[in-house]
Amino acid sequence: MSKLVVFSFLGGDLNQGFPVVTAQLWHHNQFVPVKLTGSLPAVPELSELYRRWQLLYAAVHQHFGSNQRIKVHSQDITNISVNDFEQVCQQLQANINAWLKFDSFQNIERQLRTLLSRDDEIRVIIETDIVLLHRLPWRLWNFFEDYPKAELALSNHEYTSPQVLQKSPTGKVKILAILGNRVGIDIDKDRSLLQGLTDAQTTFLVEPTRQKLDEYLWNQDWDILFFAGHSASLADGERGEICINQTETLTILQFKNALKAAITRGLKLAIFNSCDGICLARNLADLNISQMIVMREGVPDFIAQEFLKNFLIAFAGSKPFYLAVREARERLQGLENEFPCASWLPVIYQNPTTVPTTWQELCGNFDDTKFVGEVPTKGKISTSKSKLRTVLLSTLIVAISTIGLRYLGVFEKIELQTFDQILRLRPNEDPDPRLIIIEITEKDIQSRQETTLGLKSISDSTLATLLKQLQKYQPRIIGLDIYRDFADPPNKLNPIQVSTELSKDNVVAVCKSRDSKYDPQGVKPPKEVPVERQGFTDAIQDPDGIMRRQILMMAQEPSSTCTTPYSLSLQLAARYLSSENIQPKFNEDSVQFGSKIFNRLKPGRSGGYQQGVNLGGNQILVNYRNTDFIRVSLEDILSNKVNADLLKDKVVIIGVTANTVSDTWSTPYSTGQQDYQEISGVFIQAQMVSQVLSAVLDQRPILWVLPYWGDILWICGWSVVGSLIVWRVPSLSDKGCAIFVAVVILYGVCAIALLKQGLWLPFIPSAFAVVASGVVIVLIQRRQEFFTIPQPLVE
Repeated sequence: MSKLVVFSFLGGDLNQGFPVVTAQLWHHNQFVPVKLTGSLPAVPELSELYRRWQLLYAAVHQHFGSNQRIKVHSQDITNISVNDFEQVCQQLQANINAWLKFDSFQNIERQLRTLLSRDDEIRVIIETDIVLLHRLPWRLWNFFEDYPKAELALSNHEYTSPQVLQKSPTGKVKILAILGNRVGIDIDKDRSLLQGLTDAQTTFLVEPTRQKLDEYLWNQDWDILFFAGHSASLADGERGEICINQTETLTILQFKNALKAAITRGLKLAIFNSCDGICLARNLADLNISQMIVMREGVPDFIAQEFLKNFLIAFAGSKPFYLAVREARERLQGLENEFPCASWLPVIYQNPTTVPTTWQELCGNFDDTKFVGEVPTKGKISTSKSKLRTVLLSTLIVAISTIGLRYLGVFEKIELQTFDQILRLRPNEDPDPRLIIIEITEKDIQSRQETTLGLKSISDSTLATLLKQLQKYQPRIIGLDIYRDFADPPNKLNPIQVSTELSKDNVVAVCKSRDSKYDPQGVKPPKEVPVERQGFTDAIQDPDGIMRRQILMMAQEPSSTCTTPYSLSLQLAARYLSSENIQPKFNEDSVQFGSKIFNRLKPGRSGGYQQGVNLGGNQILVNYRNTDFIRVSLEDILSNKVNADLLKDKVVIIGVTANTVSDTWSTPYSTGQQDYQEISGVFIQAQMVSQVLSAVLDQRPILWVLPYWGDILWICGWSVVGSLIVWRVPSLSDKGCAIFVAVVILYGVCAIALLKQGLWLPFIPSAFAVVASGVVIVLIQRRQEFFTIPQPLVE
């Protein structure tokens, strides 16, 4: 448990003694402290001993010749023995402990020890206006040896609670680092240490002018003020100054207005990693800053840098402020062979009305509970915080809402349109060389006025001649995408019979399934073609009229005249691959060729299909080629104008492309064309056959979707991203830019996944979740800021 002990030295000095010394012990959330009273006698020899130690300290460092931020003046001692210095150190420690063993003060210490535990985190504040008392190395008091988690801080007698304006959490610790006059010293290491902080945004002012420093303090919000360079106490011992460049020095009074403005805007910690900072701290404490770290005396470069490094590691690593300072200070002891008394130098100055800050608090991650050992004061500002649990809760709400909207089909139309748009990003592909389309054009139909039974594009006689001619070119498989449910009267002038040609083993004919709801008739297959060489051509359009799916297999209704369970495209692809010794495996939920598996879209909800879409049968997404197919006209075949190698060993699909035949369909590429264009059904069949062959033989991606729970996790994950971005990014404009960048990155990920791997990820609901989560967090933060008002702790 953490506790606070405040020693107040009221009246007197070292020459006269202190007739009244009080100690107040504050426990966690305690409104009334334990107050103890004692006194201390006069010790004039302690003043002389400390002044001798000061002179010897500067001289011994000059003797060692270390690169220092210490200047030795002409009146200082220069010829010394190191043993003399060590004896003075021991005498100083002995005299301090002997003085504090005075009976009246011992009564305070004994009572404190009964109330304190060795495991307590203890903040000890020495409150006085006497400069020499601030300079004394109080850490030599045996009390600190017995309490390993106790650390000392200094304070002036007079102080008030700083009135700090509420500001939005930034997610970064904002540091203003002043790198002042560097003549004779090395402060580049200080800069690199600050630059290495991952959760900090550091602005460096290198040897700035007074005006520039003043502007930065006035115009921006800072959490930490850092100074490295030369500093000193003036002759009167009451004022400190810093050398901001090689020609200008400043006292605290000379820029106190800017400092007061910075403190009001949130400046909580000042670190002067420079020499002789006691007077600087005393002057700055009058402005009621929360806490400071200074060096008691002159400090060598290496010691200043080592302390800063170890303090930043501990403090940014979530250690309490006081323990971080103690650890960094004690680590300096191992360097005291070369740098005597290094661990005596760092000291904290603390405003007793404030709570020591934490790195997390400076980042904007607050905690509603009061810090242990806090001195309750009237007008204390109770800060509202954006916690991780708030982020997670808002994320959960947004994610569930998004998934619910998607379930209801709110995003379906725009998801399908986005799917099309990403597909159109692909560059044009080469035509599939395995497929040839024999097209029956409007010219072919008009040039042949033949007697047919029913509405047919060409007569059975012409079809028989076409099939007979095609067989001469030795295609591997012929697909007849023309309904032949009624036979024409025999043509005695043509000895070639269509029944003979349809009975060939490499010919697959089509039929259309009977559907009691949408097509109660159906189209029966030619009677000459057995069921194993039949394929249905049933097609399905999405609500917007685009064909994005194909049916590989489906069960037929018992009364249907089309009884084959396989589509024309599957029949053609399977027979072609069979010649490549790749046999299909048919399962209820998939069709497999070798290592390639075509998994069906799950009935109910798959990918962007969420509401009111029939996903019955074994349906897959069509991975369209952004290209045309090699086509040959009917007339060219009948006139024998085709190179024999063009058709040999190919998949040949015969179909009608005439404008008068109502067999055209919209694809994802239709809307991307300048003039909206539909394509003939025979090309749709070619696309379907090509996608199977290309996936199996060319490793072209198969389009697939995540399982339903995978989509949920994906959407939830991006909802978390949106929340965390807004939670961590400081300003509102930066939040908006970050959300925009996140959505762009999300789109890029979804596009790459679809184009490279064939994975259709839910972009629209995920983007909605990112934006909605961000908006919710902004609203929560604004509400917290609105309701954050000062709350008195003690009346």
